[in-house]
Amino acid sequence: MTATISPDAAAATQDGPEDAPRVPHRATEPPSVHGRPNRAGWTGPTYYGRAQLKASPFENPVVGGYIFLAGLSGSSAVIAALADLRQGAAARPLVRRGRYLALLGPILGAPLLIYDLHTPKRFYNMLRVAKHTSPMSIGTWILMGFSGAAGLAAAAQLGTDLWPRARGLNGLARAAQVPAALTGLGLSTYTASLLSATSTPLWAAAPQSLAMRFGASSMASAASALALTEPEPDRRRALEGTAAAALAVELVGAAISHATYRRAGVAGALRGKAGQVEHLGATLLGTALPLGILAASLLTRRGLPRPVTALAAVATLAGAAALRVSIMAAGDQSAEDPNVSFRFSQPENLPP
Repeated sequence: MTATISPDAAAATQDGPEDAPRVPHRATEPPSVHGRPNRAGWTGPTYYGRAQLKASPFENPVVGGYIFLAGLSGSSAVIAALADLRQGAAARPLVRRGRYLALLGPILGAPLLIYDLHTPKRFYNMLRVAKHTSPMSIGTWILMGFSGAAGLAAAAQLGTDLWPRARGLNGLARAAQVPAALTGLGLSTYTASLLSATSTPLWAAAPQSLAMRFGASSMASAASALALTEPEPDRRRALEGTAAAALAVELVGAAISHATYRRAGVAGALRGKAGQVEHLGATLLGTALPLGILAASLLTRRGLPRPVTALAAVATLAGAAALRVSIMAAGDQSAEDPNVSFRFSQPENLPP
């Protein structure tokens, strides 16, 4: 008795490893761009169904939490320094709370970052070198510089609060707040550069607008957090105005990012659960909604009731955290999906 095999099966057994290949992953038809065929699309199979790239090894809630706390702390230091330089003693309560709030990044954020490394020694090893071409190295030293300056400013502030007659402590806090604010600016945005420097398609597709979103979101969350505990109406209104302006910039950054994602062919990474969180949680409920509430409050003479503006502040903080975590998760999706990674790796998406 002779066995017969089909021509397709015979062709499949001529080459390749002895183990049976997995069903190849086939991409969907690439979408058109402005009515023209998307030449960056990928419609063929991948090598034995494997993804072109690996997802990042980060635990997204942990590292996303660090990025959120780093931005909140950095921008708090900026607001505290500007308030102190512009208003002096009149803004002392706000400055005090800003200096203390800036400690969240060093106290809670840095341990989260070290925890995600799984081996604390890796963080120590990053301190042994300083490479200006490495966003990781630059970010490490920004975090260290900010932690030292913000810690010194907060310690001097605590000494001033405990011993008001002690001489020199207020001057020390005022001196330390300047490097804290400068490194705080870097801490609010460097994480976007850190993500964009990887091969993860969604992170690398729109580096400028990602930094714009992270920076604006950091300032909005810091202003909102300080406004929540601000008892003086005029100063609270000024903080809400700062938050509203930052949210408007963040919304523009989101629009630019999404347009860039569509142009680069990586928008498919936002069609899953992470994309829903980014669209609904971060952009709609965490940016557009509080922006609308704060704008309505600022346009009225006496402003909206405080519980309503407090709701906007809480939504801003939640949206800022959701933005970081969802962008990280969607980035993993873009790396694991060959439809996205192959489209992004076409020549038109590469740097000139």
